[in-house]
Amino acid sequence: MEAGDGDWSALWAEKIEKAEKEKRRELVLQGQLTDKKIQQTSSLNPKIYSLTLLNYLEISQSPSLREIDAGIGNLIHLQSLLLCRNKLSEIPRAVGSLKSLKVLDVSVNELQALPEEISQLCDLNTLNVSCNQIKALPTGLSKCVKLAIINISKNEISAFPADFFSDDLDLLSTIVANENAIADISGEISNLSALKNLDLSNNKLTEIPSELADCSKLKEINFRGNKLKDKRLEKMVNGCQTKSVLDYLRAGGRGKGKGKKDSGEKDDSREKEKKKRPDKRQKNRKEEEEEEDLNRMVVRVLHVSDSPTAVTVKVTALVKEVRPYIVCCVVKGMNLKSGNALKRFLTAQIKLHDEICEKRTKATIATHDLQLVKGPLLYDARSPKTLKIVPLGRKEIKAADLVRQLQLEAEEQRKQRKRQNVSGLHKYLQLLDDKENYPCVVDAEDHVISFPPITNSEKTKMRKSTSELFVEVTSSTSLQVCKDVMDSLIVKMAELNKFTFDHKEEASLDLETDPANGETASEPAANENAEKEASPELTVQQVRIVDTDGSLKVVYPSKTDLNMDISNLTVVR
Repeated sequence: MEAGDGDWSALWAEKIEKAEKEKRRELVLQGQLTDKKIQQTSSLNPKIYSLTLLNYLEISQSPSLREIDAGIGNLIHLQSLLLCRNKLSEIPRAVGSLKSLKVLDVSVNELQALPEEISQLCDLNTLNVSCNQIKALPTGLSKCVKLAIINISKNEISAFPADFFSDDLDLLSTIVANENAIADISGEISNLSALKNLDLSNNKLTEIPSELADCSKLKEINFRGNKLKDKRLEKMVNGCQTKSVLDYLRAGGRGKGKGKKDSGEKDDSREKEKKKRPDKRQKNRKEEEEEEDLNRMVVRVLHVSDSPTAVTVKVTALVKEVRPYIVCCVVKGMNLKSGNALKRFLTAQIKLHDEICEKRTKATIATHDLQLVKGPLLYDARSPKTLKIVPLGRKEIKAADLVRQLQLEAEEQRKQRKRQNVSGLHKYLQLLDDKENYPCVVDAEDHVISFPPITNSEKTKMRKSTSELFVEVTSSTSLQVCKDVMDSLIVKMAELNKFTFDHKEEASLDLETDPANGETASEPAANENAEKEASPELTVQQVRIVDTDGSLKVVYPSKTDLNMDISNLTVVR
């Protein structure tokens, strides 16, 4: 049943008052409730601007939000400000007062310009202004000396500011500027000593400066979709790996980089040099190829039609109002038994949750031991009073009781640690606010194995002996977000598996009890996978997502997935 206007107002006021009373450091306002209230009042509740203890504020997915009051400048302790997926037409100049701000995300709005006061944010690490109508970036961004990531994609920007390629930005590692109108890149880009990732695809570039090759840490570039004068280079950027393009630029293009010899040099010495050169080039090329082979990561895609035991996930209509998007796959060949491999994997998953998943507000990853997953699976939304799960490290409990228990634990954390922000699962509770039903993934025996964005089930918990994983990514934002997160996760898994393989760590016993049968994992299970562990290669098996009628909604990975321009990654389809 839909709440009335009075109920919306009460819920809105209660949430803000609760944040004030509990002296919270984090506040998330998003979706239907927030948008409904903004429609009624034409603005945000002014009390928000008095929550001066906040260090994380997100107001997103509210199409009725068209402006932010200058009172935002009062929140001087803010470290993360997310104002994405609204209809903002401008950002107040008062944002320059947020001296502690590290993350600013105003993506997917209707901005045409940014205030120059952004240059006063000396601690700013991440700036995302993608998917707006911005025509020019403000000058002075070089003063943001801690800037590491900037995303200006899908705007109308024609050029970078004159001071942007400054050696003051010696931490800037990622520039995402695809789908703009950028026509020129200064050779001063070589001043960006930390640059690792550069995406300038689908712009109006006609030349790529040779100085780009002087960015010694550059690993990934994308210039596809630009009409370059050098047609050979254009062909290379549309099909070659980063290293090949940089080598071509380093050589000056079409061999121009090699300086001319004095006319007085003898012809015989020139001939001798010519004879020596091919052998040297061939030797260097061979060494480079051998090095590339050693560093290469291989991911093989196993199609649904090639696997008689392929997992299928059926999606009910109820998730549409809660968390509508999901993609899944099976990953085989992961070695988690050696040394700290499992710990590294779980740490990487936490990092992905904090970064690309934006603290689970954008998407949530769940990983399971495939051997303990009983398909087919159902992605459903159920009442908190009926949904039951065995959370990781806990006994079976109803979702409503689990949330209540976590809320009490969060309050206890605040008292014991004498601080307002909380850790663990407790910091994600606000993502369930105002939800009538909770999303869940259910197995063939009607056991809940996943309760996004909060926890997985102990029943399918991963252990050191796990080598085949069932992986799911859910989101309330978009299907593409799910796919992007899954792509990043699989690349990270390939990197970790390669690291484990290269360092030859000793396998350690899995002393945890198997949640399926109560027995301790034994060595035969390890020996069974010994041959697979002799290679870091991963196999990703497709999983079909269908509706209740069995019609296909999505399959991952499809031909358009896992298409990253990563020089040492090979995807075999």
